[in-house]
Amino acid sequence: MNSNHAPKSQLKPGLRQNWQQFLLLVLVNAFVGGMVGLERSIFPEFAEEEFSVQSTTAILSFITAFGFSKAFANYLTGRLINQWGRKRLLLTGWFIALPIPFLLIYAHSWNWVIFSNILLGLSQGLTWSATIIMKIDLVGQKDRGLAMGLNEFAGYFSVGLTAFLTGFIASEFGVTPYPFYLGIGLVVAGLLITSIWVKDTSQFVEYEQQIIHSQSLGNIFIQTSFRHKTLSSVTQAGLVNNLNDGMIWGLFPILLLGLNFPTQTIGLLAAIYPSVWGFGQLFTGKMADHYSKKNILFCGMFVQGIAILVIPFTTDFIQLAILAALLGAGTALVYPTFLTTIASATSPLERGESIGTFRLWRDLGYVIGAILSGILADFFGLVAAILAIGTLTIASSLVILFRMPIELSSK
Repeated sequence: MNSNHAPKSQLKPGLRQNWQQFLLLVLVNAFVGGMVGLERSIFPEFAEEEFSVQSTTAILSFITAFGFSKAFANYLTGRLINQWGRKRLLLTGWFIALPIPFLLIYAHSWNWVIFSNILLGLSQGLTWSATIIMKIDLVGQKDRGLAMGLNEFAGYFSVGLTAFLTGFIASEFGVTPYPFYLGIGLVVAGLLITSIWVKDTSQFVEYEQQIIHSQSLGNIFIQTSFRHKTLSSVTQAGLVNNLNDGMIWGLFPILLLGLNFPTQTIGLLAAIYPSVWGFGQLFTGKMADHYSKKNILFCGMFVQGIAILVIPFTTDFIQLAILAALLGAGTALVYPTFLTTIASATSPLERGESIGTFRLWRDLGYVIGAILSGILADFFGLVAAILAIGTLTIASSLVILFRMPIELSSK
C-alpha cells in the first residue's frame, strides 16, 4: 500500500498499483450503503405501527430530512476535502453515524426518526463523497469508469441486500428493534476499518495536478450547476434520478401494501431495484471508459422513465419484479457515468468541489421527489404521483440528448 508520506516520485495512480487501498474503500462503501438499506423496505410499516403516521407526506418527511442533510454534506465535503483531507472527512462521517441505530431502536416519537435521518444524511454525504473522490484519486484517468462502477456497486448492492434482510427480519420478529441491530454492526465495522487501514489520498491529487493541465472552471458551483453544458446536463439528470429514487423509496412499498403483498415480498421487490442497480454497475462503469457517455446517460434516464410509467398499471409479482429490474438497469447505466463524466471534465484540484456540487443537487432530488410525490399522492393518488415522476424522468433524458455535447470538454 502507498504510505501517506510516500514521496511524489513513488506515486503511481492506477487500479493495479493501488488495489489494496482501493478494495478497502470498496468494502467501506458497502457498509455506507448498508446504512441506507436499513430503512428501505420497512419504514412505511414502521411509521404506521410504531407512531401511527399514515399520511404519505408525513411518511416521506424522513426522506426529505435525509435528502436535505445529505445534499448539504455532499457540498461541504467537496468544499473542504482539499483542506481537511479525505480520511478525516470519512472518519467524521462514521462518527456521525454511530448513534443512528440506537435512535431508531429507542425512538419515542416520529421526531426521533426524523433526527436520525438528518444524521444519516450528513453521514452519507461525508462518507460516500469521500470514498468516491479517494477512488478517483487512486486510479487515475484510465479506469475511472470501472472504479466508479465498483464503488457504486458495493454501495447500492449493499442497500438492496440490507433492504431484503431487514424485510425478512421484520416479517419474522417485527419491525423493531431487530432489523436495526444490523446497523450497529455496519457502523462499527466501517469506523474500525477506516481508522486502522484506510490511508489518505491527497498526494495523488498533487501528483496528477502537476502532469495534467486543464482550464480552470472559475466559479465551480455556477459552472457545474448551470453554465457548463456537460456538467450542468449531468447535474440536472442526477437531480431527476434521485427525485425518482426518492419516490420509489417512499411510494413503492406503499403501492405494494395496497396490493396486499406480505412484508417479506415487499422487502424482496424493494431489494430488486437497488440490487440490479448495484450489480449492473460492475459492467456499466467500465462501459463509461470506452463508449459515449452522452449516449449511456440518455439511454439510462429514458429506460428509468419508461419503467416508472408502467409500474402503476401492474399488479403481478413477476411483472413488478421485471420493472424493478429495468429501473435498476437504467440507474446502473447513469450512476457511475455521472461521476466519470464530471471527473473527465474538471481539473484534479477542482474535481472535488465539482463532484460535491453535483451531489448537492443530485441529493436535493430526494427532497423534491419526496415532497412532490407525497403531495401528489395525497391529493391525486399514487398513480398520478408515479406518472408525474416518470414523465419528468423522460424529460431529463431529452435534456441530455439535446444539451450535452458529444465530446467532453473542460471549457
